[in-house]
Amino acid sequence: MRRQFMEIFRIAAAGLATLVFTLTATAADTQACRSRGDLDVLYCDADGDLTADPPKDSKRWKNPKSLMLSYSPQEDPATYEKMWSPYVEHMKSCTAQNVRFLQVHSSAATVEALRSGRIQFSLLSAGDTPFAVNVAGAIPFANHGTGKGGITTYHLIVVVRHDSAIKSMADLTGKRVAHVAASSNSGNLAPRALFPAEGVIPDKDYKVLYSGKHDNSISGVVNGDYDAAAVADDVLIRMIQRGVVKATDLRTIYTSQPFPAGSLAVAHDLNPTLRKRIEDCTFSFRFPAELSTAFRGPDRFMPLNYKRDFESVRRVAINSGEVLSKTANDARAAQEATAQKKQPTKK
Repeated sequence: MRRQFMEIFRIAAAGLATLVFTLTATAADTQACRSRGDLDVLYCDADGDLTADPPKDSKRWKNPKSLMLSYSPQEDPATYEKMWSPYVEHMKSCTAQNVRFLQVHSSAATVEALRSGRIQFSLLSAGDTPFAVNVAGAIPFANHGTGKGGITTYHLIVVVRHDSAIKSMADLTGKRVAHVAASSNSGNLAPRALFPAEGVIPDKDYKVLYSGKHDNSISGVVNGDYDAAAVADDVLIRMIQRGVVKATDLRTIYTSQPFPAGSLAVAHDLNPTLRKRIEDCTFSFRFPAELSTAFRGPDRFMPLNYKRDFESVRRVAINSGEVLSKTANDARAAQEATAQKKQPTKK
């Protein structure tokens, strides 16, 4: 726990230093910006694609000697480091630069790491992607998929223990239901936007308990810490594949529409030549069998259009009352730290 708090502190400190420098360096750009939409004041969106434009001044383009990759955590961060090690090795060879994986222990910390420049590109969950775009100037450019089928999607599901008396969404009234974190699409925003139509309103009809990660929610239901949990179905599938839980441990009582299964985003202020190299090398990577199986069949990264492909995620965020701002990201950092501290001990 101390490690997680220290990590958040270090990233926040780095972000403050970067912010002071950036505010000074970008004063002229900020005044000249005629269109930024929902982006933070540090960024501009002159072309209307909903993402930050590169700095106009080439002196502000970054050319780091080492590239840091991360993944906004939905499960144990060590799981992702092992899972994506083939991609890291490919990027080392293809970019001819040192590429390392940084374990980040909260979604808000991932966004802050992008904003501060501590990491140059990151795999992001669906819910974290709009935060990273608006708050950190991230540019989503890809997601895993297949050459024929486009980008991978996933569903929000609600799971209960196999022997639970809960049979329908209406039965959640008065129960303890795990949500993941404030910014999580399937683990919070989509439930708040979609569940009222199913007859239950989070925090009104049932008690919301934030678990911090999808795997915490799933294990918590199995262990009896929660009566039900709203999670991403792809995380549950990976946990079953790894033998962490059994398919027979749980029942699914709700399945949503499909959502894009996250994104791979790059910092907006990288040297355009370096950014293109990262993108080209990413698209040349082919998934090994284990990675393909973990994500239910994708074999490569496919191009992603944030404005088009994340329209449903942004709509859910708006309908849930979420504000995709720096202030909101700071608030969820504190909330995620509290959720981790209160996480029930595994039985």
